[in-house]
Amino acid sequence: MTVLPFEGTYPVLYGTLAVPVGSHYRRGYLARPDRSGRFPTALVVPDIGGLTSHEKSLCRRLARQGVAALAVELFEETPGDVDAGVAAYAALTDPEALRVLDETHEYLDSDDLDWCHSSRLGVLGLDVGGRFALIAATSRPWVGAVTVVSTPLTGDEDRRFQVADLLASIPVPLLGLYGGDDPLIAAATVDEAQRRNPSGTWLLYAGARHFFTDEDSDDYDEAAANDAGIRISEFFRTHLPPADVEDLG
Repeated sequence: MTVLPFEGTYPVLYGTLAVPVGSHYRRGYLARPDRSGRFPTALVVPDIGGLTSHEKSLCRRLARQGVAALAVELFEETPGDVDAGVAAYAALTDPEALRVLDETHEYLDSDDLDWCHSSRLGVLGLDVGGRFALIAATSRPWVGAVTVVSTPLTGDEDRRFQVADLLASIPVPLLGLYGGDDPLIAAATVDEAQRRNPSGTWLLYAGARHFFTDEDSDDYDEAAANDAGIRISEFFRTHLPPADVEDLG
């Protein structure tokens, strides 16, 4: 992995990673603090475009703030191709997506890894990836906190699970971040999510659109994206096992 010059709280190690899932490997991307010790760790679930520079940037940002982050590809299609991603999402069942997340957790829980707290992971789901994050949060004991960004909360009536019906039963801390001018997600559905999940924090950024955190999107909103990045890293540091860093001095 390459060493990123110091920025933020920690310098980081980052790079692509083949993640063992079942008898195969999934394309992944890992960023973690370049220090000895164990860190709170987040599993990043990509948006409809698959694992792209957007997810990689978020992983590095989390790592610079002391949260190790592993993004894993759920879709087999060409990354960044939204049309292919829509088809791949339709073909990916909810149970299959959960299997990938479970087996990614098994990888992080390996005795060979000495840099992560794996007993309770954060899950950061982007767009439709957030559906799988929310579903995992209701049923997987290894999920310690969940964040969703621009995740649809309706329109999944043909799926195995309807996430709106799960919101009241999510037992872990939840942070939902949305654009107030998202043409794909009505602000009223976010208000309804807050009603169903009153212990969670659901925020709408005024004027922001669907892909407001993605630097490569026309929707990118620098102010909203920066605030979201700070909130996500603070949320995971607050609700996941704290860093156990060796004293170098």
